[in-house]
Amino acid sequence: MTDEDRGFVFHTPGGDVEMQIDEVRELAGQGDADGCYAYGMALLFGWDVDMDVPSGYAYLQKASEAGQTDAMTLLVRMYMQGEYEMDAAKAVEYSKRAAADGVSDAQFYLGLAYMDGIVVPQSYSEAARCFRLAANQGNAEARTSLAYLFLEGLGVPKDESKAYRLFRSAASAGNVNSMFQLGVCYEFGVGTKTNPAKAAEWYSKGSEAGDAFATERLAFVYSQGFEGNPPDLAKAFELFLDAAMNGVTTAMYTVGCCYLRGTGVEKDVEEARKWLKMALDNGMEDATAELDSIVEES
Repeated sequence: MTDEDRGFVFHTPGGDVEMQIDEVRELAGQGDADGCYAYGMALLFGWDVDMDVPSGYAYLQKASEAGQTDAMTLLVRMYMQGEYEMDAAKAVEYSKRAAADGVSDAQFYLGLAYMDGIVVPQSYSEAARCFRLAANQGNAEARTSLAYLFLEGLGVPKDESKAYRLFRSAASAGNVNSMFQLGVCYEFGVGTKTNPAKAAEWYSKGSEAGDAFATERLAFVYSQGFEGNPPDLAKAFELFLDAAMNGVTTAMYTVGCCYLRGTGVEKDVEEARKWLKMALDNGMEDATAELDSIVEES
């Protein structure tokens, strides 16, 4: 069963059958597992019906209890996002059942459970097996996690080249975490040749997708210069400030230092004090020496 442009398509032995919401509601009322899943989705996301989140979850639970593995996977996803309360053991049980049914997201979630030792014994090799199954189905999140295991040599032989290729594949598929990691690979030559211009390209993509840590790394690349271009300290400061305003503690520290020394921005001791104090309050102990230097100067 899938949803396509507000038409609910059910895959049956006799072929695909499209149903409208009234037919889906009737099917769910009969306790049909696919019907409950489809109607639960409709209620949860407001597809052709008024949104009713509690009822949506109730139907998804009915579908799961009837063995509908897509419903199980969706509940686990919502659980991991903090939007649905579920016992961790139940989440792992659902992940196992759906993974065995070939659902790639469930294979990925099960891999996370093995990687972190949630309910099941921690096993990086089992995590890698699950991530590989999902990655082979095109799951970008699984490719990112599998790349991390190859990068660190956890459960698989350490292989930076393979990690780089997996990060590149996942980043090209739109995974934001892999965009950042691919930038790191190009910036520091991890599994590939150092290429600051490529690093800037992928950090920029990650930054545009809302990754403040990618914004900070992009700032460092601009501060060093790349592809024949001299350092652009004003651009670097602008990016550091963006990252700092989005909660990156190390960027708060850097912004404070920039204001203190007039690097890429006009010197402003009070602004420096403000940002360094914010960095210190967020655990950046290095800010202490800079704050002390302001006191000594005054």
